Amino acid sequence: MVIFNKASLDKQSVELHGTRTPGATGHYRHPDFVNGLVDHFRAAPHVKTLYDLFQNSVSLYAEHDFLGHRPYNTVTQAYDGYSWQTFNQINKRVNAFGSGIMHLNSAILGNPQLNRWSLGIWSLNRPEWFISEMSCNYFNLVSVALYETLGPDAVEYVINHAEIPIVVTAGNHVASLLENAHKLPGLKVIISMDPLLDPVPVPGATSAAKILKAWAAEKGIQIFDFEQIEELGEEYPHKHLPPREDEVASFCYTSGTTGLPKGAMLTHRNFIAAVATNTEGMVLTPEDTIISFLPLAHIMGRYIDTIATYSGARIGYFHGDILTLLDDIVELKPTFFPAVPRLLNRIYAKLIAATIEASGLVGALARRGVAAKLANLEAGKGVHHPLWDRLLFNKVKMALGGRVQCIVTGSAPIAKEVLNFLRIAFGCVVIEGYGSTESMGTALITRADEHIPGHVGGVRAGCDAKLVDVPEMNYLSTDKPYPRGEICLRGAHIIKGYYKDEKSSREAIDSENWLHTGDIGYVDERGCFTIIDRKKNIFKLAQGEYVAPEKIENILMARCNLIMQIFVHGNSLESTLVAVSVPEPETFLQFAHSVTGIKVALGDQEGLAKLCQDPQVNEAYLKELGKAGKAGGLRGFEFVKKVYLTTDAFSVENDLLTPTLKVRRPQVQAHFKEQLRAMYGDMKASAVSAKL
Repeated sequence: MVIFNKASLDKQSVELHGTRTPGATGHYRHPDFVNGLVDHFRAAPHVKTLYDLFQNSVSLYAEHDFLGHRPYNTVTQAYDGYSWQTFNQINKRVNAFGSGIMHLNSAILGNPQLNRWSLGIWSLNRPEWFISEMSCNYFNLVSVALYETLGPDAVEYVINHAEIPIVVTAGNHVASLLENAHKLPGLKVIISMDPLLDPVPVPGATSAAKILKAWAAEKGIQIFDFEQIEELGEEYPHKHLPPREDEVASFCYTSGTTGLPKGAMLTHRNFIAAVATNTEGMVLTPEDTIISFLPLAHIMGRYIDTIATYSGARIGYFHGDILTLLDDIVELKPTFFPAVPRLLNRIYAKLIAATIEASGLVGALARRGVAAKLANLEAGKGVHHPLWDRLLFNKVKMALGGRVQCIVTGSAPIAKEVLNFLRIAFGCVVIEGYGSTESMGTALITRADEHIPGHVGGVRAGCDAKLVDVPEMNYLSTDKPYPRGEICLRGAHIIKGYYKDEKSSREAIDSENWLHTGDIGYVDERGCFTIIDRKKNIFKLAQGEYVAPEKIENILMARCNLIMQIFVHGNSLESTLVAVSVPEPETFLQFAHSVTGIKVALGDQEGLAKLCQDPQVNEAYLKELGKAGKAGGLRGFEFVKKVYLTTDAFSVENDLLTPTLKVRRPQVQAHFKEQLRAMYGDMKASAVSAKL
C-alpha cells in the first residue's frame, strides 16, 4: 500500500530568509526541512551506498517476492503469467554473477582484480539487468547503461569513452557488437543474457553457437551466456568489495541532442540522497507492486526501481513490447504506475473515446459522471464518488489492473485536463515530478492531494532551488506577480560532473554546486513551480522575439492528441514559425475521416500518406494546433503558421532522435530542409498575392 506523508498545500516551498543575491531569488526549500536537507534515510542511517541498500532489503525481506518476468511459452506461443524470484534468490544470483565477472576479468582476461572498471549493460528491462547492475555494487565496479535504442555509432562512442571491457547484453545485440568489434578495441567479452543453446544438431552440421563463438574469436572477443558466468562465480566465489558513498556507481549518458552524449557520473551518495528524499513524501511497502518498463538506462526508470528495492516492493518487468504494455499491466495488477506523458495521453484519448465521446446512454452517463467528479476534485473533495465510481469508474480502473493507487509522470509536461481526468477516472493519486539526469530525477513534485493542475509542485526534501535572471529573454527574479528565471538546484543528489568532460561539468554546475538546468520557471505564493520556457535551443525571430521551440512542442504535444511527433522551426530571417509533424495514426485517421469523408484503415501507410498531403486535412490539422496553442497559453508569435505533415517518423535509426528519443534539432532541420523552405515560400507568395 502506497503511503503518502501529510503536507500543506498552502506552503509547498518557502524562501529562506537572507539568501537572496543580486539577479536571483532566495533559496527555496521544503517547509518541513528548512533547517537542513535530507541526504540519508532517517529510518536506516546505516544505508550509505547501493550495496548497503540491497543488503538491507535482503535482510528485511529475504523470502518476499522481488523480481518478476513473463516467460515465453513455446507451446502456446504466448507469454505466461509472472514468475517470481525472492530477494534471497536474487541475492544469490548477484553473488554468483558478480563473482563470475570478477574471475573472468582477473583470471581469464588477466586484468588486475582490484582495479575499478566499467561494465556495460545493453537490454530492455529484465531481471538480468538488475543482477548485472547490482553485481557492480557488490564489487565496486561502474555500471554503464547502454540505451536499447542506441545506434551503432552511439554504442561505439559510449563503449570506447567509458573504456568498457565487458558488455552484458540481450541476445539480439550480440551480432551488432561483433559486426562493429573492429571499432571497439577495448571490448574483450560479450555476455549474452539469453542462452547460447543449440537445438538438436543435424548430423554433419555445424552448430550456430560454434559459428558465433568462432566469429567472436576472429574478432579477439570471448563470448559467454549469463548462466555460464553464474556457474563460474559459484565455482570461484569472490569476497565483496563494498564501495564508498562518494565513489561513482554508474555513468548515465545524456541524450546528446546537439553533440556527443555526456557521461553523467552518478555516485552512491547521489542515489541514496535521491531515494531517501522520496521517502519523506511517499513510502512504498512490501505489499506494493510496480510495473518496470521505463528504460533502466534512463534516470527515471532506475530511480523508481531503486525506490521499490529499498521498500521491499515487487518489481514486475514488462515483456518487451510497449504496444502491448496494458496486457502486462492487467496481468501484474500494479499498485504503483510510473509513466510518461505520451503514454498517458494515449490512455486518456482511449478513455475519452470510450466515455464522454461515446454515443447514446453510455456517453450521456459518462459526461454527467465526469462533470460531477471533476467538480468534486476542484472543490478539494478528492477523487472518489460513491455513485459514479460504482456505475462507471470502477470498470475504467480495470484498464490498469484495478489496484493502482498512484500514477507518477515526468520527463515532459502533461496537460491540465489530462492530469485531472486521469485522477478522477482511475480514482487514484496522480503526481507530476520534475528532474533530470543531473539531479537524479529529483527536484520538484506535486503533493498527493493536489487538485490544482498546471505546475510541478514544490521543492523536495533533499533539494534547494532558486531562480536566476535570464535578461536576454526578459525573465527576472524581480518580475511581478511572481519571480521568474532559470531554475537552479542544489543538494546531495546533484551529480559530481561529466566523465572526462570538465568544460561541460563547469558549465552545468557552478562553483557553489548549483546545477543550472536550462529550464525557466516561476514560483507562486504557495511555493509551487511552473515551467514556462527553455533557455537552451532558443532562437530569435526577425522582429526580435526569443523563441524556445521545445517549450512550444511540449505544449502542443500535451494538448493535441493528433500529434505523434512535432518539430517547430524558425530563425532570425523569418517572422513566423512553421512545423513538421508526424501524426498519431490512431487518432489522426478518425480526424481525417471527419474532415474528408475518406476512411483509411489503421496500418494502411499509403492511405495515411495521402491524407497527410491533403490540403483540407492540413488546414484542419493546423487549426487544431492553434487550439492547442491557445489552451496552452502561447503568445501570438509562438503560434505555428504552417505545418508539413509526414509519415517519415523521427527515429534513432535515421538519426533524427537521440537514444532517449529527444529530437536532434540540427539533423531534423537538415532532413526537412526543402519542406521548411517551401512553407516559408508559400507564405511569402500568399502575402504578395494578398497585396495584389
